[in-house]
Amino acid sequence: MTAATAAMSRIGPLGAALRRNAWTLSLVGFLVALLVLTKVVQPRYGAVAVQGLGTSVLPLALAAVAQAIVVIAGGIDLSIGSMMALTSVVSATAMKGQSEEFAVAVVVGVLLLGVLLGAVNGALVVITRVPDIVVTLAMAFVWAGFALLVRAAPGGGAAVWLKDLVVGPIGNEWIPKSAIALVVIVAIVWIPFVRSRLGLSVYAIGSNQLAAFRSGVSVGRTKFLAYALTGLFSAFAGLSLTASTGIGTPVPGPYTLLSVAAVVLGGVSLAGGRGGVFGPIVAVVVLQMIRTDMTFLNVNTNLAVVAQGVILIGVVMFGSLVQLRRARA
Repeated sequence: MTAATAAMSRIGPLGAALRRNAWTLSLVGFLVALLVLTKVVQPRYGAVAVQGLGTSVLPLALAAVAQAIVVIAGGIDLSIGSMMALTSVVSATAMKGQSEEFAVAVVVGVLLLGVLLGAVNGALVVITRVPDIVVTLAMAFVWAGFALLVRAAPGGGAAVWLKDLVVGPIGNEWIPKSAIALVVIVAIVWIPFVRSRLGLSVYAIGSNQLAAFRSGVSVGRTKFLAYALTGLFSAFAGLSLTASTGIGTPVPGPYTLLSVAAVVLGGVSLAGGRGGVFGPIVAVVVLQMIRTDMTFLNVNTNLAVVAQGVILIGVVMFGSLVQLRRARA
């Protein structure tokens, strides 16, 4: 028995699980501290504010999940914000003035559109072998242009049932519908994916593409499907924008860069192969709460961007030091 094996046997399975998820647990603790600070600074911060928080973070949380998938596969997608804008305006334009039943078909069609957009990104990355960052940056302009062609200005509409899915509380005034919607979407798509052969292949090519290829993993096919799944979650994010605002907006917004920030802060390795989606979701709430607390403290909210940048630099430096220590061990 090696020293590492003996150490693992002493700490037990619970200790091993805590050690593997130490960063995420620390992030949850930081979030709890932020919530306590928020309550101290603003005693009136209550159920209504929590519902607003849930609604506001839902699109970015779904965008972070989309980004996490492709980053775990060893890539990156800079077109997520543009895909969100395109799917949002398509859904809002198609649903305006139509029946509630017709909106169901629109939602299904928009989700398929998201898969198609992601598949196009993946196909271009695999076929051209141009770096992901270049391909997806170029496609960000393409999808943003299509969004402006569909609707040059914010407008359209959303079905009542779609808005009811994400706006307001459910069961208890402290439980936002948006939080339940997020949990359901992630559980239905992510959990089967991560336990499937495709999920294992995604982690494999992110960890070591050459080793994965030699083990029989189809690298090109896996990358293609990872981007398609990223497109699906981007479509979910675009639909959540339409549902929460009641209109479609053709401007991509800051969702792409914020999704990368949430992925980094959430413990997903930019080198690929490590991480999950729970950490990035918690990171999204943390980033939003930082901005909220600065508002309550009468601090210039533009400094929130500075704070986010400082936090990310610290996280990246810490991650680099940890990897360096592992390499020397």
